Amino acid sequence: MSELPNTLDDAIAQAQQATQAAIAAGRTRLQVELAFPELKILPVAEKFIPAFEDLGSQLRVFFPDAGSAALARRDWGEKPYSIRAMGEIKAEIQPEDKLFIFVEPSAVEIAQVEKLCETALDRPVVLLNPRLEDIATIGIGYAGRQLRDRLLSTFESCYYLKPLEGAALLRSFPDPWQVWIEKDTGYQLIAEEPQKPVGEALDEIFARATGQPTAQQTSRKGLLSGLQQFLRALSQ
Repeated sequence: MSELPNTLDDAIAQAQQATQAAIAAGRTRLQVELAFPELKILPVAEKFIPAFEDLGSQLRVFFPDAGSAALARRDWGEKPYSIRAMGEIKAEIQPEDKLFIFVEPSAVEIAQVEKLCETALDRPVVLLNPRLEDIATIGIGYAGRQLRDRLLSTFESCYYLKPLEGAALLRSFPDPWQVWIEKDTGYQLIAEEPQKPVGEALDEIFARATGQPTAQQTSRKGLLSGLQQFLRALSQ
């Protein structure tokens, strides 16, 4: 059973293990999400990607634009794998490539991601903290939403961690989705679900665990204190 991590580094290590396990199990379309406010993705990616460096030049890492790719190359130094912008995807795909990692792709790059997935066939593609839910705010219409939904339907969340009010939602492959709640003595696992619990389903889980009506439960205040180190680190 997965344990709730206590630090950002613990979460990244857990995400690495979950992704490696999913790839070993034959999964090829994977999402890794650390759903924290104001997350700085560059240092997270710098710590996450070394788990796959043994692939050398057969690993391809893509950033949304040339500027962020250049910043990663500057800050990370010499690497055995290539770091490119998503606009360079076509030139980068080679038959010997074994793994593709997209760092924080947004709705703007979704067509490029889908194109690579079609080219990659059965080779693993990992989306690290995708930002695809903001598709309405950037003015992409119905066709763009269809494209996003079509693409995301082919991906599995192999790792997901989100602090809630007095709780946390965790999925670490191969374990099911887990709901944790803050207690006086620590953090307690209160539910395991085969699918991601959201909305009313999540409210019902909290209501059963606390004996409170759903409306009262959703108004509970406070942040999972075991994740406070994460949030302090993200604000630095």
